[in-house]
Amino acid sequence: MSDFTLHKYIQLLETLIEQKYQFQTFHEFLTDPASKSIVLRHDVDKRPQNSLEMAKIENEYGLKGVYNFRAVPVSWDEKIIKEISALGHEIGYHYENLTVCKGDYEKAFEDFKHNLEKLRGLVPVSTITMHGSPKSKYDSRDLWEKFSYKELEIIGEPYVDIDFSKVLYLTDTGRRWDGHKVSIRDRVNAELNLALNQKGYPMHSTNDIITAVKKKALPAAIMINLHLQRWQSLSIL
Repeated sequence: MSDFTLHKYIQLLETLIEQKYQFQTFHEFLTDPASKSIVLRHDVDKRPQNSLEMAKIENEYGLKGVYNFRAVPVSWDEKIIKEISALGHEIGYHYENLTVCKGDYEKAFEDFKHNLEKLRGLVPVSTITMHGSPKSKYDSRDLWEKFSYKELEIIGEPYVDIDFSKVLYLTDTGRRWDGHKVSIRDRVNAELNLALNQKGYPMHSTNDIITAVKKKALPAAIMINLHLQRWQSLSIL
């Protein structure tokens, strides 16, 4: 079976369910983490219809996650944002303001607040996630060196508020699960990833994850970062 397809994703979900992982939104994980928790994080960089299809499938399995939307036309679809929220998923803001504002911190923070207000006009929003903007020299996380998102009733940003020495981070960057090795900004403390590799559980393919789950080799807390425009066999492709 080919990797990064709808069928393979469903196989992964079913394996995690069988091993009694609890699927939480990012907000839930920050405020009341389960003893064995999965955070399905979906960064909607483009093709929002793909995300809606996946949100429906996860809902059919009784699962929920967080869907992060950029404030650009290829991601921002108000109808889809509302539909995904109505399915029980969390909506987050996928911000890239320092890139958009070319390093102007004051302008970037005003842009952040403006976009956050627009998104909150559609659905509740309490978490954010940086968009990597790999072609830009600016890292939008640097915005928080001068400003505070906590003042805007945002409770968390994964690159800031998660201890990734305790939470396994799996990202499909580059259509591989060890894409953090080559990504410019989608990188975290990779101690857990390295430890799994040393124990004979490389995290490269989806089958690698499935095998490790079945053998109970993974830690109790995992964030899985998905970019659904990279996945094939969705009904709308």
